[in-house]
Amino acid sequence: MKKLIALVLSVSAFSAFANTHCSTLGCPTGAPSNNDVIERSIYKMSSNRSTKLTDWVAYKVTPNTIDGPSRSRSWRADPAISSRYTLEPDDYRDANAVIRTDRGHQVPLASFSNTADWSQTNYLSNITPQASNLNQGPWVRLENAVRAHVRTGESVYVITGPLYEYFFANLPRANERHTVPSGYFKVVMTISNTGWIEASGFIMEQDAGRRDDFCRTEVTIDEIESRTGLNLLPAMPSYIERSVERRLGGMTREMGC
Repeated sequence: MKKLIALVLSVSAFSAFANTHCSTLGCPTGAPSNNDVIERSIYKMSSNRSTKLTDWVAYKVTPNTIDGPSRSRSWRADPAISSRYTLEPDDYRDANAVIRTDRGHQVPLASFSNTADWSQTNYLSNITPQASNLNQGPWVRLENAVRAHVRTGESVYVITGPLYEYFFANLPRANERHTVPSGYFKVVMTISNTGWIEASGFIMEQDAGRRDDFCRTEVTIDEIESRTGLNLLPAMPSYIERSVERRLGGMTREMGC
């Protein structure tokens, strides 16, 4: 079993930071300065004008946001982003038939089905062309594991986004330049009222198998930062940064690994 990360931090060390979607450790930095940064009631994101997809999105899953009624998937272009910089529903036509991708939520609808603003997860700024086997396999099992842990009564912070390390495909009907990710990262983290931190990172490739075990995709947060160019937890005190970002096992036990 991987070693559990469990670090006790002084709550006062974070008193200068608001408790947002990004937690007291801050929102990611390092994305292009001209990105469209959007903060909504259920998530915050940084949308890339070149790729037409988000570079990162951060959200907090709580016992009150999950387990709502079944919700619809009505896709819409993001009204907060110029049509020049985001994809539209027609861009995804025939994507499943030709390149075997789904409209994959970065912020899962099911994690906010019990909120008034659940429909905001269906904006295409929150969607990427995600391989069907990945989206319906290890990726959704990781999302389910996060919600299962939240049902124990503890809220979970998540940061997720794409990787662009090799060419995977193009959307066959898109009429504007875009970039389809080669894979995805996700960081899951809890911070208790006393400052106890547990965190784990995961990377999954677009060619993942439907039956792949998400537990085996765990990587260090440091590796995710190296491969994305992002600083995911910029407000983390330097004296614990290495311990959190270069070790494995923080949340895996809680999520059934």
